[in-house]
Amino acid sequence: MTTLLRTPLHAACLQQKARMVPFSGWEMPVQFSGIRQEHQAVRESAGAFDISHMGKFILIGPDVIAQLQLLVPSDLSRLTPGKAQYTVLLNEQGGIIDDLIVYHQGPQSDQPENERITLIVNAATTEKDRNWLRAHLTDTITLKDCSTDQALIAVQGPTATAALQQLCPQEDLQTIPRYGHRTGTVLAYPAFLARTGYTGEDGFEVMLPAEAAPALWQKLMNLGVAPCGLGARDTLRLEAAMALYGQDISDAVSPIEAGLSWLVHLDKSENFVGRAILEKQKAAGPPRRLVGLTLDGRNIARHDYPILESGQTVGIITSGTLSPTLGYPIALGYVPPALAKVGNTVEVAIRNKVLPATIVKRPFYKATK
Repeated sequence: MTTLLRTPLHAACLQQKARMVPFSGWEMPVQFSGIRQEHQAVRESAGAFDISHMGKFILIGPDVIAQLQLLVPSDLSRLTPGKAQYTVLLNEQGGIIDDLIVYHQGPQSDQPENERITLIVNAATTEKDRNWLRAHLTDTITLKDCSTDQALIAVQGPTATAALQQLCPQEDLQTIPRYGHRTGTVLAYPAFLARTGYTGEDGFEVMLPAEAAPALWQKLMNLGVAPCGLGARDTLRLEAAMALYGQDISDAVSPIEAGLSWLVHLDKSENFVGRAILEKQKAAGPPRRLVGLTLDGRNIARHDYPILESGQTVGIITSGTLSPTLGYPIALGYVPPALAKVGNTVEVAIRNKVLPATIVKRPFYKATK
C-alpha cells in the first residue's frame, strides 16, 4: 500500500475538521465547512487553499529562456522579469505533457549572467515533468526541485489581496499586476508572491519555506479568510473554464483542440517540440474542440459521459458540476468542430436519460473588476 504524502498544513487542516482524501499521491483536504460555502467565500470575500502538493521547480542558467522556448509553444522572449506566462509542455505529437506557469525572475543577484525561472506544475505530473525537463535541458541549466521544501498557499477572492497585505506590510501588493510576481517577506520569512490563481478571482499564490506555512495559514484564518478544499477549487476553476490536467487536457490532446490556441505562437522562429502537428491543425483545423455546455434542471454531466448528436455518440464530457454561482449545470467536453459553434444544441447521456445541452461561450463566469 502506497503511503500518501502530507503537506506542511496537514495537521492544521485536521484541526479544522477538514475531510481528507487521496489526491495525486497526497492526502489533501477536499472540504472544510462545505463546498458551496467555501465556493461562495471565494466569490464574495476570500478563501485560502493549501496547494503545497503542486510541483515547484527553479531553473537557473545563462540561456534558460532560450532552452524552454524549444519545449513550449508560447513565445517566452516576450516574458520580461517580474512577469509570468501560463503555457504547456508538449510531446512530439503535439499533446500536452502538462500545463504550467513560467515565472521569469530575471538575473541572479550573485550571478548576473544566469537567469532564474520558477515553474509551478501539477502534483500528479511532477516526476514526469522533472524527468522531461532534465532530458531536454542541457547541463548549462541547473534544475532544483523544491516541491517538498516549499509550501504554497493560494489566497483568492475580492478581499484576498487586502487580507494578505496585512501580513506583509512592507510589500505593496497593489503594485503587482495580474500575472506579475516578486520576492518579498511574509511574516519575516522570505516568500515568492505571485498574482496568479485558479479560481477566476483576484488573489495571490504565496510560496514560502515549509516551516512557515502553518503560521501564515493561521494568520489568514484570524483575518477571516475561509479555509477551502479541493472541492471548491474544482467548482471555481470550472466556472472560470480553466482546464484540469488529466480530465480536460492530457498527453493525447493538443492545445489547439483544448481551446488554448492563444498559447500557440507560430510566429516565433524556434522549432519547438510538437510544432509540425500544431501547424497542421492550425491550417486544416483540429479533429475535435473543447466546448462549454450548459444544461437545464439539476442533472449534472459528469466526466466521461457521452455527448450525442442525432442519437449517435460524437464526443465526451471531461468536467461537469452544478454551478454554485450560476445555479445550473455546466460542463466542458469535446465535440467535432462542425458542432462546436456557440448556440448549437447537442445531447448528453446522463445515466438512463438523454438530455439537451447548449454550447455556450467560455468562461461560464467572469469576475467583475
